[in-house]
Amino acid sequence: MNVPSNFDADLEKRLSDRLMDVFIRAGLILAMVILCYEIFSPFLSLMVWALILAVTLYPPHQKLANKMGAKQGRAATVIVLAGILLIVVPTTVLVNSLGDSVDHLINGIRDNTLQIPSPSQAVAEWPVVGKKVYGVWSKVHADLPSFVQSMQPKIGELSKKALAMVASIGGSLAMFLFSFIIAGIMMAFGEAGAQNMRAIFDRIVGTARGGELITLSTSTIRAVALGILGVASIQAIIIGLLLIIAGVPLAGGLSLIALVLGIAQVPAIIVTLPVIGYIWSSGDYTTVAAISYTILLFIGGLSDNILKPLMLGRGVDAPMPVILLGALGGMATSGILGMFVGATLLTLGYQIFMQWVAANPDIKQA
Repeated sequence: MNVPSNFDADLEKRLSDRLMDVFIRAGLILAMVILCYEIFSPFLSLMVWALILAVTLYPPHQKLANKMGAKQGRAATVIVLAGILLIVVPTTVLVNSLGDSVDHLINGIRDNTLQIPSPSQAVAEWPVVGKKVYGVWSKVHADLPSFVQSMQPKIGELSKKALAMVASIGGSLAMFLFSFIIAGIMMAFGEAGAQNMRAIFDRIVGTARGGELITLSTSTIRAVALGILGVASIQAIIIGLLLIIAGVPLAGGLSLIALVLGIAQVPAIIVTLPVIGYIWSSGDYTTVAAISYTILLFIGGLSDNILKPLMLGRGVDAPMPVILLGALGGMATSGILGMFVGATLLTLGYQIFMQWVAANPDIKQA
C-alpha cells in the first residue's frame, strides 16, 4: 500500500521545523554561555581562589560558628582576620624584603656602590664546586664592575624580569587578599552554597552518586590546599622569617625559591643548606649564633617531612600518589590553579574507574 505523498511532505516539514527550532535554541544558549563567560572571565581566577579557600576553611569555620552560637557571619569574619594576620602579613613582609633586595641590588650595580665581601678559605674546601665558587667569588670581590660588564646584557634582562616578577607577586598578593574576603562571604552563606552544589552534582551524575562525588571533590581540594600548597607556604614563610632574623641577604628571594620548590615537591633544604654554608663562611656571626641559625634553618628545611604526612590525603578516598600526580600534572599545564583542578579531576576519574571495575558482572555471578 502506497503512502500519500502529502503525508511525507507534512512529516518532513514538521521534522525540519523541529530541527531548526532545536538549532536556534542551541545557538542562543551557546551565545548566552559565551557572553556570560566573557563578562565573568576577568573575575574567574579571583572567584576560583575564593571558592578554594572557602572549601578549605569551611570545617574550622563551622566549628568556630558552633562555639559562637551559630553566628556564621561573625565566625567568617574572625577566620578572615586571622588568615590576614597569620598569612597575608608575613607574606607582605617577605614580598617587601624581596622588593628591597632587588632594588638595592640593581641600584648598587648601576651606581657601582655594591660591595661583595671576600670569600672565606673554607669556601674553597667545599666538595665538588668549592674551588670554582671560590674563584668566581674572588673575581667578583676584586673587580665587580668588570664582572658586571662581562655579563651584559644578561644582567639588564634579568633586572627587568626581576622587577616584573616582584610587581606580579604584589598583584597576586592583592588578589589573594580579596579572595580571602570573598571566601569569608561564601563561608557565611556556606549552607545554601553546599545545597546548590549538591543539586548541580545530582543533576549531572544523578542523585545516587552526586553526594559521593561532591564529598570526594571537596576532600581533594582540601588535601591539595593543605598538603601541597599549604605545606609549601608555611615552610616558605618559616624559612623567610628565619632568614630575615638572621640578616641573610636576599631573604625574600630565597623564601620565594623555597615556595616554588615546595610546590614542585622538591626539598627546600636545597635552599637552606647553602645559606648555612654562607653563615659559617661569611665570618659575620658568632659561633653561638651560627649554631643556633644552623639548627633552626635545618629544621625549617625539613619541616615539610613533618607537615606533609599530617596534611596530605587525609579524609580522601583515593591513594596519595593519585592526588600528588594530579596536582603536579595540573600545575605543569595550568599553574597553581591547575594543581587543584588536576588533583580533583584525576581523583574523580580514579574513583569512577575503580567503581566501574568493582561493578564487574562476571565477578558478581561467580
